Amino acid sequence: MMNRTMKLLLLSDIFVLTGFGLIQPILAIYINDGGVTGGTMITAGMASAIFMLTKSLVQLPFGHYVDSHARKERWLILGTLLMAAVPIIYLSADSIYQIYLAELIYGLGSGLAYPTWLGLWSVNLDQGKESFQWSIYHTSTGMGTAATGAAGAAVASQVGFSTTFLLAGLLCIVGCLVLLVLERKGARTAEDLGGEARFRRIGMGFALPGWGTSGKGPSVFGSIF
Repeated sequence: MMNRTMKLLLLSDIFVLTGFGLIQPILAIYINDGGVTGGTMITAGMASAIFMLTKSLVQLPFGHYVDSHARKERWLILGTLLMAAVPIIYLSADSIYQIYLAELIYGLGSGLAYPTWLGLWSVNLDQGKESFQWSIYHTSTGMGTAATGAAGAAVASQVGFSTTFLLAGLLCIVGCLVLLVLERKGARTAEDLGGEARFRRIGMGFALPGWGTSGKGPSVFGSIF
């Protein structure tokens, strides 16, 4: 149904989106009523705008950049790590400016992770099953986010904002650890290919690994991501 790369990408996103699903419903309440200096409903809206603006400004040029570079997994890990830091900043924030900083980092991390994740997922889609595999992704992450949306409010009401933010951060870190498995897989594949394109002598000519001696094209071809 899905290859190993897609399963790891899906599992990572379930953890990350589930983590943020815990705090999204309560963030505005935390800013307005949680002891954040300068926190109001207006500044909560401004914080959300900072995230979306930063993400939008980063992801377009970065998406163009990452399309032409290998080892995309590393950029995905970096973006996810930045996102995982956001709930920890919420945990210690006592000023609206710290919230703004968290949203800026959130936008930067998302701007790095989102186009990279889409690129890795897209090249692994099975021809003729694209709609179904996208549906698996959105159903899985949607159900996780829906469950934690309700759970986040319950956890915050019972044990407080701090524990909720900590739990969200831990879930994001687990999602990042899943990506480390994906990065190691990509590194091993690149090593098997010799990193750089290697030539091997065949008779009087040369051929790239995986190319037939006729030179008409690859005998075996697969994405390394």
